[in-house]
Amino acid sequence: MIYTVDMTQPSTINFAPVSKAEEVAQNIRTILSTPLGSAPLARDIGIDYSLVDEPYQIAQSRLTGEIYAAIAEQEPRAQLIDVSFNGKITDALTGRVAVVVSYTLTEEVT
Repeated sequence: MIYTVDMTQPSTINFAPVSKAEEVAQNIRTILSTPLGSAPLARDIGIDYSLVDEPYQIAQSRLTGEIYAAIAEQEPRAQLIDVSFNGKITDALTGRVAVVVSYTLTEEVT
């Protein structure tokens, strides 16, 4: 089954996710919305946002690689299928990365 995390859509934190898919999606959202080095006691969690200052095509390519690497390292239960950007790399109103991530759970991959 293919799951999607759309960072352009609002979400809430659920401290008791009902499924592994919901828990993994929430973890991916956390990884994508956390600037690298900003989480106390977990400085290796997140994405290097300095990449968004590059020209658009370069930033998109480098950020895609950064997202693949970060999710592979920080949430090994997810296997990414696609990373796409919704128009612009960042949402001007929130300053967040406007990315849509499609993935499967590694236990579902055969």
